[in-house]
Amino acid sequence: MKLNGKRVLLTGATGGIGKEIAAALAKQGCELIVVGRKANQLAELVASLDDSSRHQSLIADLARTEGLDAVSQFCASLDVAGKPVDVVINNAGCNTFLYLQDRDAASVKRDVELNLIAPILLSQSALGWMAKDGVILNVGSTFGAIGFPGYTSYCAAKAGLQRFSEALSRELNGTGRRVQYLAPRATNTSLNDARVTEMNEKLGNKTDEAAFVAAQTVAMLKQEASVKWIGWPEKLFVRLNQLFPSLVGSAIKKQHQTITEYATKTRCK
Repeated sequence: MKLNGKRVLLTGATGGIGKEIAAALAKQGCELIVVGRKANQLAELVASLDDSSRHQSLIADLARTEGLDAVSQFCASLDVAGKPVDVVINNAGCNTFLYLQDRDAASVKRDVELNLIAPILLSQSALGWMAKDGVILNVGSTFGAIGFPGYTSYCAAKAGLQRFSEALSRELNGTGRRVQYLAPRATNTSLNDARVTEMNEKLGNKTDEAAFVAAQTVAMLKQEASVKWIGWPEKLFVRLNQLFPSLVGSAIKKQHQTITEYATKTRCK
């Protein structure tokens, strides 16, 4: 795909990965519609982008019906005006690193609503207003293929997002529209508090910078790849967990004491 001049809807735009994706796509000549929950952060983001006057922002909480409706109605109006959205990037997400027994129901529900339900519903809506050769890119996680302690609902939601992306891609076969699934590994953003950073360092887990993930997003759009897993040896673990889950389970079992130590600590504010 040639990105210059493409109109891109980007959710979760003010987060660590979102801001870097927005900057990278703006440099490619894309016209962005950035979505987030805070007006001041969206305004700062738009002002920071190349050729900022070409970009627009929408304030919306995608875990709420009214937020999804607002985005869908705005994008539908662009279609009516003759310049529809070319690319939808479902990047909005959240996670809570805590054992399930210590979670409250509201946080579990928000994990599933924002990481899975929102992209499903936004994708469904996009089929009505996206360009005929449009692309939906869903940002998942390697945890969607590896059940990691402390991230139960997040793993479940991202696993669902992967299978949703696969199924929708097959539904759209032959229509000219495509679905892509990008799965980053641990990334250095504010979603990870001090406990997670310290645990990853102690376990030797590699962490990518958000700018690197953004570069991979741009490359994936250009190359039109269906699925992309970021990071080694995470790619290997994903494959092993499909074929020999007991091997991966044994490896994680060896880390269990350390994981439990950090997962049961009070979350840093």
